[in-house]
Amino acid sequence: MAPATQQRHRTRAGRPRANDGDEDGGVRCEACGSGRHADELLLCDGCDRGLHIFCLRPILPRVPAGDWFCPSCSSAATARPAKSAAAVQTKMPKQFPLIQTKIVDFFKIQRRPAIEPPEGKRRKRKAAGALVVSKKKRRKLLPFTPSEDPVRRLTQMASLATALTATGAVFSNDLTYVPGMAPRSANRSALEAGGMQVLPREDAETLSQCKRMMEQGEWPPLLVVFDPVEGFTVEADRHIKDLTIITEYVGDVDYLRNREHDDGDSIMTLLSAAPPSKSLVICPDKRSNIARFINGINNHTPEGRKKQNLKCVRFSIDGECHCLLVADRDISKGERLYYDYNGDEHEYPTHHFV
Repeated sequence: MAPATQQRHRTRAGRPRANDGDEDGGVRCEACGSGRHADELLLCDGCDRGLHIFCLRPILPRVPAGDWFCPSCSSAATARPAKSAAAVQTKMPKQFPLIQTKIVDFFKIQRRPAIEPPEGKRRKRKAAGALVVSKKKRRKLLPFTPSEDPVRRLTQMASLATALTATGAVFSNDLTYVPGMAPRSANRSALEAGGMQVLPREDAETLSQCKRMMEQGEWPPLLVVFDPVEGFTVEADRHIKDLTIITEYVGDVDYLRNREHDDGDSIMTLLSAAPPSKSLVICPDKRSNIARFINGINNHTPEGRKKQNLKCVRFSIDGECHCLLVADRDISKGERLYYDYNGDEHEYPTHHFV
């Protein structure tokens, strides 16, 4: 089993509610480092190490009956030869050509000229009034600020096109509903066990603004880079402010029950429903955006908490579930992006309210 400090994409499917304190009397999950949810913490019959059923890949929908062996013990028992990780990950991908027409076609950029209002109908700015201080003021989500240099934006888009092409995926910036998987009618936030927070109207408009900008080639300042150890990962290509919308997590929507034996490493919870048979996940292996290449990190460790700079939060928008990655603090240019796969995905970080 990989050490808990390893940085990797992480499935959040089927993650139960967290409770304060350990419940296991000392046994902790090898993957997430937590001893909570003792009723879903498995002990390997080979090495006695603990693993949550929702931390396994593939995840388990329930505690299995009879003997159970962790992936390490199962692999040792079968002893099948496998290609080394270094052999798989050190090959540099073929770079997408830095040609504007090819990039525009790949992302289906829509060029729309800016329309200035008629001279007589330009809005006048209102004079600033008295400052009203509120005891409790919710901080709004911010749209991303594109790089000023259009050539730099093409470079950013080409880096994502390289990663998508190398992984056999096509670009999509929306949740997709494919025949044979979950229909759009199944995506109902009212089914969320315990309820789901509604994205405020102003923040929903900011998210729409970000998507409109991308449709017109105003790209987020993000660069997909290839690392021999981590594979594709994402860096900030300019300073990003706290609370900036980084991206929506998108892909094909499917029922969790259909993905119990999926060996993908980027499946994300969309709906944790009651009953569980209606739970949904996002599968970005065929259609996805830059979210697929942002790494999840274990924030139970000091190293993980230090590196984490994004928050993964699920919201209800017009009655449907959506998953957003939002900056959790100011992010410097060149800094790699990591979201927490152990955090509470139902709420804003507490420091975002003043």
